[in-house]
Amino acid sequence: MVKNVSADLVVVANRLPVDRVELPDGSKGWRTSPGGLVTAIEPVLRANEGVWIGWPGGTEEHLEPFEQDGLHLVPMTMSQDEIEGHYEGFSNATLWPLYHDLVAKPAFHREWWEAYQRVNRRFAEKAAEVAAEGATVWVHDYQLQLVPAMLRELRPDLKIGFYLHIPFPPAELFQQLPWRRQLLEGLLGADLVGFQLSGAAQNFVRLVRQRVGHKTHRDLVYLPDGRTVRAAAYPISIDAAGLEDLVQTEGVVKRSAEIREALGRPRKVFLGVDRLDYTKGIYARLRAFGELLTEGKLDVDDAVFIQVAVPSREQVEQYRILRDEIDRLVGRINGDLGEIGRPAIHYLHSSYPREEMAALYRTADVMVVTPYRDGMNLVAKEYVACRCQDDGALVLSEFAGAAEELRQAWLVNPYDLNGMKQALLDAYRADEKEVTRRMKAMRKTIKQHDVAAWAASFMTELADVPGSHGKTLRPPRDS
Repeated sequence: MVKNVSADLVVVANRLPVDRVELPDGSKGWRTSPGGLVTAIEPVLRANEGVWIGWPGGTEEHLEPFEQDGLHLVPMTMSQDEIEGHYEGFSNATLWPLYHDLVAKPAFHREWWEAYQRVNRRFAEKAAEVAAEGATVWVHDYQLQLVPAMLRELRPDLKIGFYLHIPFPPAELFQQLPWRRQLLEGLLGADLVGFQLSGAAQNFVRLVRQRVGHKTHRDLVYLPDGRTVRAAAYPISIDAAGLEDLVQTEGVVKRSAEIREALGRPRKVFLGVDRLDYTKGIYARLRAFGELLTEGKLDVDDAVFIQVAVPSREQVEQYRILRDEIDRLVGRINGDLGEIGRPAIHYLHSSYPREEMAALYRTADVMVVTPYRDGMNLVAKEYVACRCQDDGALVLSEFAGAAEELRQAWLVNPYDLNGMKQALLDAYRADEKEVTRRMKAMRKTIKQHDVAAWAASFMTELADVPGSHGKTLRPPRDS
């Protein structure tokens, strides 16, 4: 158990990098969580001996700070009402669809907003409590957009960074939010606000100028109190070298061979790996694959599709509906087109350890990543990192942030079903020379821009944001 925490680096995220689980002996323990945020932040935390503040899931109370696998963790509690209001409500039924181009319709409820404020306040108070004098606090993602301003009010001595892992919408969408100004002012508590893409940073600066009235210049916002806030793009990445090492271990190589054997040694294996989320485009891609089989352009003896759909937000109605729709689609395709012992689609509604995912990446000849909108999508980068032989084809949505870096993928508009079918066919039929040329270029990109480079870039620029701009400014207008 860790007590009297005082850290020079504090990471604040909605979730801890571990989940509370019941061990075989009936006692409670911890298990490392799946997800891109954990993968990205853990090395930074270890390098700086920092503290991670987050919610472990559930409603368990009276959890003390503790150490797990060398990480110093400070758990936050949430009541059932707060889970429903802050997490399932405002975060995932209001902000998530709004920030993802209204793929689903957002709901605006005042009681959700009140819960969001309460939880953000508690996170800010905990960060203020555990941060050392002059420490750096790095706040993450859409669930905690009010924390920077709340924390600055409590601890003006801190250097505060904020990073948004999901897209930030254009003004036309963001302005629908009844609490738009409060969110913008919450983010302006940070010294540096980071986004996946430069367009998102520009959206933010434009909204601050229009809706809050602060003076801006390029990526800088000048506040009346003398502070300067910078908003810029820092495309997140992965531990490319670590994944490359993992995929070449004996256990992963053996498991990959077992997977292909169990599939009946098809000529090409297609793979999708996603959280079960309506933004990920899972239904459309499976439908496209099914149509290619129906039309005879692919054959179940030569091509098989593995779709891993990690359970997600199962208490939210839209997610339950999506799961049922995909279940029915997979059942229909397999019933119509599969054979005994050889289904067309292997649909796996579960999460898997890192080694099993590496084996799947090694097995897949065509990786299909087709979200309707995604901040980055680390699955695309993970697949590239695992293709040590410079083979394998990546079909990638042009609306994923990763498309800006992985330009050699077969890029596709996920709303265009015929275009999706053609991209799947092109990747399936591509000759070895073409596949190698594309993969080599993508592998070079992710090796140069790995998670260590991402974190170093953000932290260096956070330290360099000027403290005071010295300009005479008018106060912001009412919005």
